[in-house]
Amino acid sequence: MKVSFYRKVLKNGMTVILEKRNLPIVSVAFAVRNGGVNEKEEEKGISHFIEHMLYKGTPSRNAKKIAEEIEKKGGDLNGFTSDEITAYWCKMPSKNLKCALDVLSDMVKNPLFDVKELEKERKVIFEEIKMYHDNPRLHSMDEIQKLMYNGTMKINLAGTFETMNSISREKMVKKFKEVYTSNNLILCVVGDADFKELVKFAERNFDNSNSKIKVEKFGLERGIRTEKRVGIDQANVVFAYHVPLAGDKKSYSAIVLNALMAGGMSSRLFSEIREKRNLAYAVKGDVNINKTFAYNIIYVGTMKENVEKVKGLIIEEFQKVSTSLMEKDLKEIKEQLIGNYQISMEDSQDQMVNLLAHEVRGNAKEFYNFEKEISKVKLEDVKNLAKKVVKDYSFFALIPK
Repeated sequence: MKVSFYRKVLKNGMTVILEKRNLPIVSVAFAVRNGGVNEKEEEKGISHFIEHMLYKGTPSRNAKKIAEEIEKKGGDLNGFTSDEITAYWCKMPSKNLKCALDVLSDMVKNPLFDVKELEKERKVIFEEIKMYHDNPRLHSMDEIQKLMYNGTMKINLAGTFETMNSISREKMVKKFKEVYTSNNLILCVVGDADFKELVKFAERNFDNSNSKIKVEKFGLERGIRTEKRVGIDQANVVFAYHVPLAGDKKSYSAIVLNALMAGGMSSRLFSEIREKRNLAYAVKGDVNINKTFAYNIIYVGTMKENVEKVKGLIIEEFQKVSTSLMEKDLKEIKEQLIGNYQISMEDSQDQMVNLLAHEVRGNAKEFYNFEKEISKVKLEDVKNLAKKVVKDYSFFALIPK
């Protein structure tokens, strides 16, 4: 697949990325190479809090004006914080690209951090923390990560009530100034845009500022835990295991193993747990491979009486893969993954996120090597990883009380 891709690190340190497309739509993001892994335990949630506050106004735009300038021109405005990146993005007709660049750059350069707005938004995030806790599936995903890591990675990305209450305006402004420097910023555009014009905009609007963001300490762990809760009817089961980090060629073996086990209705665990035994409706796999941490997840929703049975079936299937996976199976799953990869590129917004993720891991251009790297995955690497999983996994179950 031929792609018009451009990337440049400017003299001011900022990285500009473009995947040019001819459709009259553009997805634009300003992102900073900072997230949960860069936070001390006592300040956990500050990156996410800053993300919320950047939508609350600048000297020239209040929150309403920020939203209106994008939305009244047919755009969609949003943002996200992850463990390794924070991004502010919009998707809109490409004829309004200048508007997108003006609004988003104003947000990441000139936030007010108004005290009244900060206190109001703190309450909003408290509700967000409660929402994650009250959603059985999301809570289970948070809990499995707590079993797999110590240090800052053991605490939810949104923080806790204690850490969120400790974040003052002074702390937030200090963190913002330390992190939002030009060498840590990425401008990523997917759509109908001119690369030279994007570079000119970034050079003209961002001064040369430099800082180094530290990754806070955390270590790998593993554990098994069950939690009981009143008011739910279904057990939420999460099985997870550590895999090679992004940048390690063997991380592609982990992607193959995830697809093989729980990548859709044709996967082994979907077949064994749902189709053959009718033990669940949802059987899903997920890959969370990053520069600083990496793990795969298998999620199953089942009756509490079937939790141990489901766990046993998962382990049994990994054992089968470790001994009897054949080249024919590997070839089929590679074709599936390459097809999924191609489909993932269809939407410009999804592709923008893909490129940002790969840029933070090293270089956005690496995204386009996916087909080649998946094709090179060896049978023995997948089997060896499956063999390791049988002995080295974490398991969490949230069950009805």
